[in-house]
This record gives sequence, C-alpha cells and structure tokens, in this order.
Amino acid sequence: MPNKHNNLKTALDDIVEDLQRKMNDLLPEAGKCGEQKLLEAMRYSALSPSKKLRPFLVCASAGLFGVGREVALQTAAALEFIHVYSLIHDDLPAMDNDDIRRGQPSCHKKFGEAAAILAGDGLLTLAFEVLSHETTHPSPQVRIELVTTFAKAAGVTGMVGGQMMDIEAEHSKLTIDEIMHLQR
Repeated sequence: MPNKHNNLKTALDDIVEDLQRKMNDLLPEAGKCGEQKLLEAMRYSALSPSKKLRPFLVCASAGLFGVGREVALQTAAALEFIHVYSLIHDDLPAMDNDDIRRGQPSCHKKFGEAAAILAGDGLLTLAFEVLSHETTHPSPQVRIELVTTFAKAAGVTGMVGGQMMDIEAEHSKLTIDEIMHLQR
C-alpha cells in the first residue's frame, strides 16, 4: 500500500521545484534593470527556502480544473510574490520587528529598512504585472478577474486591513467576532 504522506511530499516537492524555476525566471536579474541592491533584496526574499503551501494549493486546484501547469505556476508565483511582500513588511521594525525569517536574516536586517520596503513594494507590483500578462491566461477577462481577486485579498479589505487590525489589537482585547474578522 503506497504511503499517502510520501505522495503528498513528492507532489509538494515537485511543485516547489517548478515554482522556484518560474519565480527565478520572472524576477528581474540584478544588472539587467533597476537598482542592484533592490533586485538582490527581492530575489533574496522571494527565492529563500520555504514550504510554499499557497502555490502548491494553487497548482493542485488548477490541475483539478484542467488548467495547464505553466499557467498555474504563473498565478502561483504571483501569489508567492504577494505573500513574500507581506512577510518583508511584517518583519520591519514598525510592524513585528523580526530579525530572522525562514532561518536567515530578515530582508531589512540584510539590506536595510529602505531596501526592504522597496523590495516588498517591488514584489507586490511584480505580482500584478505577472497576473496581467497574457502568458498567465489568454483571456483578458480572466486576467482582469485574477487581478481584481488578488487586489481585494491583498488590500484594505483583506491582508493589509488585517495587518492594521493586528497592530491595533496589541493594545486592546478583541472579542471572538473581532478575532474571526481579523483572521478572515
């Protein structure tokens, strides 16, 4: 009888390997455009080892609906860029002030606060560039829906709003309903 855990680990490892390749291809290389330190900070944070569960779920779900692997990887990479942007900003002294992320110095510790802020901003805008590109999906309508969905999930009524609620919660006691709202 095959071990289900090994099958899941193999599937996850397979997608992580493909995602790392895709993200490496999508991230600008230092020296080809823009500021070298900024690009190094973006690549350092985005390509650092991690579980990459969100991209795995994107690719696995896309496969259920017959979406091609490369198209799913484009969307998964955009999602991971947004996630990494949020982690970079979350680690900043004004937020959680974390010195370590994923077993290595956080972006602001390695590159400085200004570079970390800009690296996060660069990853966020790169995510929307990737989502809006025709290689993500041939239909402009599908691309617009992806951009809209990601913007809502990452924006003021999503992740950014939740981060603000989390910061404010440090100084007050939340009700169960407020905690559930924050988590959503």
